[in-house]
Amino acid sequence: MAISALPPPPKDADIAETRLEFADNRLLIDLCGEFDRNLAQIEHRLGVHILRRGNQLAIVGEDPPRAQAAQVLGQLYARLESGKGVEAGDIDGAIRLGDSADGTGARDGDQLEMFQRGRVEIHTRKKLVEPRTEAQRSYVRSLYEHELAFGIGPAGTGKTYLAVAVAVNMFIGGHVDRIILSRPAVEAGERLGFLPGDMKEKVDPYMQPLYDALNDFLPGKQVAKLMEEKRIEIAPLAFMRGRTLSNAFVVLDEAQNATTMQMKMFLTRLGEGSRMVVTGDRSQVDLPRGVASGLADAQRLLSGIERISFNYFTSKDVVRHPLVARIIEAYDADEA
Repeated sequence: MAISALPPPPKDADIAETRLEFADNRLLIDLCGEFDRNLAQIEHRLGVHILRRGNQLAIVGEDPPRAQAAQVLGQLYARLESGKGVEAGDIDGAIRLGDSADGTGARDGDQLEMFQRGRVEIHTRKKLVEPRTEAQRSYVRSLYEHELAFGIGPAGTGKTYLAVAVAVNMFIGGHVDRIILSRPAVEAGERLGFLPGDMKEKVDPYMQPLYDALNDFLPGKQVAKLMEEKRIEIAPLAFMRGRTLSNAFVVLDEAQNATTMQMKMFLTRLGEGSRMVVTGDRSQVDLPRGVASGLADAQRLLSGIERISFNYFTSKDVVRHPLVARIIEAYDADEA
């Protein structure tokens, strides 16, 4: 990477500055972003000031944040040198993960995830997916290393999105023959009555988040073709009874709304050559009052069993709008 740190000029004792010089002005333009919005995001998150001077960036601020800003800028510049883009989510991930994600791009023809120098990448047909927090990175590792993995935590932490990304990656890499995505068809605190249409039209509204995730990773026409061939299935949890799911990547989303019996039924569908992921948020149970959540029971009964992993997320792992984390924290504080 053609980047070097220059010694700061003499300053007043209470002002510190780090200067970085970048060899490629075109990449520097991409690094700064339109109207310097990338620099503004780093400034806001780390509490520093970043000034552009020709092919140099001057970082002004206190020592720990200033050093972190320099590291983030260097990491993002290396990302640009490897041919990747820089978006708001990439900046957020670089800030959260620190230098543990240092490194450059993907190896040609490698469809499986990369664990280069601590880096984790998931390749799909439409995009490259990278964890943005330490918990997300541990979760992705668990998805590859364990036949059964649980992802438990609040909304917006990427539990389902990353699981579907890994499912697509393993499918296009030939490691599994099918992708099966499931959810309990439970209404979120409302009575919707009888929905019109055939069975697919009745259950599709409950399954829409899974369709959205799939369409992020595969072209729409390919998704439709694979669903027609039954190589990708999206079905309510109730449709899993009696099946043996072999050579498949199976995801159960919103598992907090599965009853204890449904959870046992689902987990015992696991067949040879398959991997299973269960995701849920124990704070958003929509089951009728008095009905126990199967996710809580599974957590109690299966913790400590070899080859089963439990991965936990908090509001600090939220990667949606920053307000989502604050909303979750406010509700958690009120319940406490």
